[in-house]
Amino acid sequence: MKKLIIATGLLMATSAYAQTEVLTGVTRGKDYGVVYALPKTQIEIEIKANKVNYKPGEFSKYADRYLRLTNVSAEPEEYWELNSVKVKPVGVPNSEATYFVKLKDKTVAPLMELTEEGLIKSINVPYSSNNAKNAANNAVAPQRKANPRDFLTEEILMASSTAKMAELVAKEIYNIRESKNALLRGQADNMPSDGAQLKIMLDNLNLQEEAMTEMFSGVRNKEEKTFTVRLTPDKEFDNEVAFRFSKKLGIVANNDLAGTPFYISLKDLKTVKIPQEDGKKKKEMEGIAYNVPGQAMVTLTDGKKKLYEGEIPVTQFGIIEFLAPVLFNKNSTIKVYFDPVTGGLLKVDREESK
Repeated sequence: MKKLIIATGLLMATSAYAQTEVLTGVTRGKDYGVVYALPKTQIEIEIKANKVNYKPGEFSKYADRYLRLTNVSAEPEEYWELNSVKVKPVGVPNSEATYFVKLKDKTVAPLMELTEEGLIKSINVPYSSNNAKNAANNAVAPQRKANPRDFLTEEILMASSTAKMAELVAKEIYNIRESKNALLRGQADNMPSDGAQLKIMLDNLNLQEEAMTEMFSGVRNKEEKTFTVRLTPDKEFDNEVAFRFSKKLGIVANNDLAGTPFYISLKDLKTVKIPQEDGKKKKEMEGIAYNVPGQAMVTLTDGKKKLYEGEIPVTQFGIIEFLAPVLFNKNSTIKVYFDPVTGGLLKVDREESK
């Protein structure tokens, strides 16, 4: 088994110190130590779609005649509409890049912080509970919907037919619009005393107009849902199906022809020089392993227009390097910060011992 030796200066003891070994590919055993992994990159596509439930208004047949609203259906309908698509890289443990920090007797281990998935996050950085997730749940309260029948006059309710009722409701809508215009022009009979009162009056008129208009246009209740697709790239690819979307079914499987395909392309930008295999026996590396990720261009299209294009780091297009043991000596403390998404180095700080 390949061994990586960290110099004794990495770990300080009060009276004596010993070497600490980092073993490649060890995930269990009797030895006391810390197992960590380097991440490999997955491409995460977050798709937000609205499930729309359409209920026609009771005057939908008269929408064009009285309000000039076209393409208003008189039949209930349920369908999906695509809202937004986001692309980002995520790091998942790479089973082929796991390391075990083995601690020998009379050795004080460096402080290593790992993510919940076991990815290396930092070395010798004091843990802070502030690093814990503290996402506030800012749920948006659903907007109050007005009942249009609350605004119907006696004349409207006593109409002899549905067509007559629709005609009277349409006239009421036009009256509301005229009242709003008069307020905005300062020509209303009872003008508000200040801006706050004007806003209240306009809000109430807008609420009435919207509710009564829905008696013609119908109501569309939207429920937003989030779907996540993850791809693990091992090489470049061009116009592969990332997911399919159906107006009737929403997000469907890649092989479901009921959905329209969305394509993704990945191009290695060759930002990291990959060493060539020369057939010689590899020199044993020493130190703490970290990734040097490459950069890739990701393009997501619906076959016609681009929905996303941008560069992301991809560890599979990079290499693994090692922090030299000479960095860790008993005269100083080295703080190392890693990017949990890529496993790359973010920052290295040295604190001299006093």
